[in-house]
Amino acid sequence: MTSPLVFITGASSGIGQALAARFHRAGYRLALVARRAAEVQAWARAQGYAADTFAVYAADVRDIDAITGVGRACIAAQGVPDVVIANAGISVGIDSAILDDLEVMRAIYETNNLGMAATFQPFIAPMRARRSGAFVGLASVAGIRGLPGHGAYCSSKAAVISYCESLRGELRDSGVKVVTLGPGYVDTPLTRGNPYSMPFLMQADDFANKAFDAIERGTSYRFIPWQMGVVAKLMRLLPNALYDKLVAGRGRKPRATARP
Repeated sequence: MTSPLVFITGASSGIGQALAARFHRAGYRLALVARRAAEVQAWARAQGYAADTFAVYAADVRDIDAITGVGRACIAAQGVPDVVIANAGISVGIDSAILDDLEVMRAIYETNNLGMAATFQPFIAPMRARRSGAFVGLASVAGIRGLPGHGAYCSSKAAVISYCESLRGELRDSGVKVVTLGPGYVDTPLTRGNPYSMPFLMQADDFANKAFDAIERGTSYRFIPWQMGVVAKLMRLLPNALYDKLVAGRGRKPRATARP
């Protein structure tokens, strides 16, 4: 129980799984949350992780009672985490002219935004009382400006950036850090179906290494890789007319074939 503890949602694949592996290599105990808990258990055992170094909790972050419940269960079983990473997310395209896509939009917001706040909630008071810890929100370069066909995802990630900034202000001088990470394109199941080019595409393990460094340093806001940080700054500066022209012919994120 003397080893530090990291709590990660969306740990069944992609970035979440890569972050779990990176933190385990650094000596952290793991509290892993996923809807598919059995898959996470099997993955951890396949890595050879000792039973006392990890625990897996089943929850959908859209279910407030479930995700706050596993947060309290983690505290009871493993202690208050040193790092809490709200990684679970949905990335699908929508068409606001299609009625069913409004339900897809609801699912995206419930996962990417409400799910993040519910992930953090059980740990805020205990971390503040302890005067240490870090909350990590996964935003995206897509949160800087809107992309055609991607209105729900882009707006949800813009909300992540603003929410984490607000939380950082609330926890100022408490000893608790809030870290906002803005991934560019990372090779995961969420991006492999994208019908457009993905500059500076990273492997999930490479992203996890850079993210770990930012979290350990307590960096308030970082784009990964750095090249996407430059892209983000340029996107902010472009006049609307020029930006609209640049993205007009861009391929759109595929819509969900079934509701998330």
